[in-house]
Amino acid sequence: MKKTEFIPVCMPYLAGKEETYIIDAIRSGWISSAGQYIEKFEKEFASFCGRRFGVSTTNGTTALHLSLLSLGIGKGDEVIMPDFTMVAPLFAVLYCNAMPVFVDVEEGTWNINPELIEKKITKNTKAIMPVHIYGHPAEMNAITRIANKYGLKIIEDAAEAHGAEYFNKKCGGIGDVGCFSFFANKIITTGEGGMLVTDNGKIAENAKYFRNLCFPIDGTRNYSHGNLGYNFRLTNIQAAIGLAQLEKIDDYINMRRENAHLYNELLKGIPGIQTPIEKEGSKNVYWMYAITVDSKKFGLTRDELVIKLKERGIDTRLFFKPMHNQPFLKKFGIIDKDKYPVAGKISKTGLYLPSSSSLSKEQITFIVDTINVIYREVKKS
Repeated sequence: MKKTEFIPVCMPYLAGKEETYIIDAIRSGWISSAGQYIEKFEKEFASFCGRRFGVSTTNGTTALHLSLLSLGIGKGDEVIMPDFTMVAPLFAVLYCNAMPVFVDVEEGTWNINPELIEKKITKNTKAIMPVHIYGHPAEMNAITRIANKYGLKIIEDAAEAHGAEYFNKKCGGIGDVGCFSFFANKIITTGEGGMLVTDNGKIAENAKYFRNLCFPIDGTRNYSHGNLGYNFRLTNIQAAIGLAQLEKIDDYINMRRENAHLYNELLKGIPGIQTPIEKEGSKNVYWMYAITVDSKKFGLTRDELVIKLKERGIDTRLFFKPMHNQPFLKKFGIIDKDKYPVAGKISKTGLYLPSSSSLSKEQITFIVDTINVIYREVKKS
């Protein structure tokens, strides 16, 4: 490939019937929050996850928010979550006036460490919110045992894990509720959008109620509202895109996995680069191809490598920062002085390389060759 070609970190892949379905939705006149594509997308995505009910929403953050509301979690309640995650689950907990409780993550998978959960449980704990980070499943058997022992709900944040599996069960289909994002960089997309899936009809009904400004579920419009509601509705046009994407999801997952396996093979001999793992019993969908950089072995820090890759036309993203020391938490009176060594370390050493489903073998080879060249240059200097 040409060295001048810019490789973005992730691009949506629209290789199905998106255009056909969008045009059909427009011609039907149903372009807002009602229409056949919403019902189809909800039903078929829930089925894909092994669930009975799907409730579409505006994005993954609002899916998490609706899940918490639907489970009755509110002021004074505590929700256990990983210290290393995107900030959306933290925001969702705070939107409900509940209290986030952080737990450090495992080495290797970077998911919440089940061995550290129990010591964080109090009489106020109501739920555990594991995040299947970067497409690798969290240890759901251990988490489920803890939840059952203490009578806690499980809300899976599977925003990054469409189609990931834990002992042959789809992520999002294991806990009480599973939540997904369909942002443009996800394995399937609606541009913006999200969904929660569950087997519990009452949870699904509650979510639909809160999603639609707390209008009655039966559709009546007397404009008398019994609760604080939200306008979190997905549009029929977005659902049309989502349905077309869902029809191709197995192909897109296979593309990400094949790309990751090629990355793994090519990066194997470069000192200081830790590649993502796939634990026994887990199917990693490699939403983002995430690595960490040991500066002593590689010769450059993560940030220095990011700069050199960008100079050569290769886009990257840094890992998330730990939740416990997010600056805004002080405004909520939350000051957490616990130690989170794994989250702290990987947030300073981790980045993800270009990860689009449509990434070519030539592009992956160029990216790894470039990292190799940078490594050799550093060692010569």
